[in-house]
Amino acid sequence: MSEIPLSHILFVSTALFFIGMYGMFTRRNMITMLMSIELMLNSVNINFIAFNKYLFPGNLDGLFFTIFIITIAAAEAAVAIAIIINLYRNHKSIDVEEADALKH
Repeated sequence: MSEIPLSHILFVSTALFFIGMYGMFTRRNMITMLMSIELMLNSVNINFIAFNKYLFPGNLDGLFFTIFIITIAAAEAAVAIAIIINLYRNHKSIDVEEADALKH
């Protein structure tokens, strides 16, 4: 069984990161923006695992950072969804521009 080259893994990770960045900058829906942030965090996790496997195969530092990021991302998603639900209950919209207009 042949190994996947590091450059291929980094290409996929970079593509995921920029897809997430595109979604973050072009969408106005808060749920879509949250999913874009999660996509960017997962691309960073892929980088940590890939660099750990190919550059430092004896260490588990990349794995520990990845587990930490997954934990933080889960907490961030829970808090963000709670805020989005509260905003929807009060204003009947989850559009970012409408929420900004309500602030003024």
